[in-house]
Amino acid sequence: MNPSVNAKPTRHDVADETSSRPALLLDWYDRHRRRLPWRPLPGHSAEPYRVWLSEIMLQQTGVKTVGPYFEKFVARWPDVASLASASLDDVLRMWAGLGYYSRARNLHACAVAVVREHGSVFPNTEEGLRSLPGVGPYTAAAIAAIAFGRRTMPVDGNIERVISRLFAVEQPLPQSKPLIRQFATTLLEEEQVGDERPRAGDEKSRAGHVNSRAGDSAQALMDLGASICTPRKPACALCPLNDDCVSRARGNQETFPRKTPKKAGELRRGAAFVVTRGNEMLVRTRAPKGLLGGMVEVPNSSWLAAQDDTSALQQAPELNGVARWRRKTGVVTHVFTHFPLELVVYTARVSAGARAPRGMRWAPISTLADEALPNLMRKVIAHGLG
Repeated sequence: MNPSVNAKPTRHDVADETSSRPALLLDWYDRHRRRLPWRPLPGHSAEPYRVWLSEIMLQQTGVKTVGPYFEKFVARWPDVASLASASLDDVLRMWAGLGYYSRARNLHACAVAVVREHGSVFPNTEEGLRSLPGVGPYTAAAIAAIAFGRRTMPVDGNIERVISRLFAVEQPLPQSKPLIRQFATTLLEEEQVGDERPRAGDEKSRAGHVNSRAGDSAQALMDLGASICTPRKPACALCPLNDDCVSRARGNQETFPRKTPKKAGELRRGAAFVVTRGNEMLVRTRAPKGLLGGMVEVPNSSWLAAQDDTSALQQAPELNGVARWRRKTGVVTHVFTHFPLELVVYTARVSAGARAPRGMRWAPISTLADEALPNLMRKVIAHGLG
């Protein structure tokens, strides 16, 4: 094998030396596959609804965190039709705490689209899946491979790491993504003769399911990255592909994948206002689109870089009977994808007859756990009541 990879793979380069890798990978997977709530037992076909739901939840979120949420969702909404009939507010409440809330909005919109436009049956091709709300190239490839056996390779973070090390891909991420996907595709099994394989379940969903273990190949690489080819101290001696791994031969496997340093977002600051009226708290719902869209929050100021406390306090809600705002010691910190945030928390109590300002409402403190509160606001409330 070429000890360094800096160019696109060709058939001449990889045909002979990769011919056994798919079989080795699948043999390892058959013996060591992870048991996951959305993954069917060996010998059973994957249900598209469960594959789709898990893939949306797993975007930027770990398996351990997703597991309980997935089980709650399928217990309440066991199929795409029941999810589509739910209200967005209910979906957001169930999603609360999982983060990246645009996923929940897209999840509901996608369920509605599948029911209305596709007769409650998921499209079985990448192209068809990509037409759905919230389904991008990776998610479409994952559903196509895992649920429908399409010969395609979805590439997540685990697979990027495995492939980068196996081929010693020197180009840094994210520029190397197309090259990594090309190499990952070489680990798919050879295409089978005969393109139809019945899948358990709805007769309509059987059409287009090809005779392929592409989904198993993808999940095998995911499992390999999660359990063996880990970011630190990979267990190379247990890897089924270790004889061919270029970075292992060099002894520098932990330096892959190469990454372009990320620019840290500028710190933003603001204030949050925890107002109570007896056993109730003042809350409002954010605009449906944008950051934390459609989620519930306590009133708060704008979030701006270098904003001082005086400017933030001036944005407090106007309430009758508020003698003064009490500032809590310390700040609440939270890190979003593009910026870190610090919020100073102010508290106040108002009389029993105080009305909620326009666009706000009083919510019983005892039922706040049932509200669609993002983690940031749960931290703010805990700080304010502490």
